[in-house]
Amino acid sequence: MPTLILVRHGRSTANTSGLLAGRTPGVALDERGAAQAAALPARLAGLPLSEVVTSPLQRCRETVRPLLEARPGLRSHTEERIGECDYGDWSGRKLAELTDEPLMEVVQAHPSAAAFPGGESMRAMQTRAAEAVREWNARVERDHGADALYLMCSHGDIIKSLVADALGLHLDLFQRISVEPCSITAIRYTRLRPFLVRLGDTGDFASLAPREEPSEGDAPVGGGAGAP
Repeated sequence: MPTLILVRHGRSTANTSGLLAGRTPGVALDERGAAQAAALPARLAGLPLSEVVTSPLQRCRETVRPLLEARPGLRSHTEERIGECDYGDWSGRKLAELTDEPLMEVVQAHPSAAAFPGGESMRAMQTRAAEAVREWNARVERDHGADALYLMCSHGDIIKSLVADALGLHLDLFQRISVEPCSITAIRYTRLRPFLVRLGDTGDFASLAPREEPSEGDAPVGGGAGAP
């Protein structure tokens, strides 16, 4: 079965503003995010990608644009099911103010029970994304062979949930996974089991350095802004 290259979109204006973008329209890459996207073709130069599949949201489409321009023969597809979690009434709000919401504790410690007001549950988010991957695996294998590689550009919580699915982890453990903007995660699927072969690889170790403001241990909903 194929190998899936998961790319989180580059850093966005919502990331740097501390907003939970969700499906809010018009959220673009910021200057650093655009530079991350511009570097993506060189980072992936050695990979014979067969297809590109992207979330319909602007920040993902902007992330893959330099790659598609560098490879004019590479086909691109939009897949609604790998779009951002529908955070409902939380969309567009400051993350700092959401920390006081009682639901945030559930999102952190028991996400399989979390459903966003006016939006979707985290279980539903994982289910739709995993179903999309399984269908695209079959399609890519049919069209390009069992050793094919293809790329999906999606969002932090989506990618974390797909990693948890591949590892057989309960969704309640997915907040232990971290993927930074424009990081690369690779999952090699086989008939019996998937193998996680890369996780959140940016090629940059700056995010491992101590922060001026240490984390309190909560996972950033939506994925966070990455290294400063």
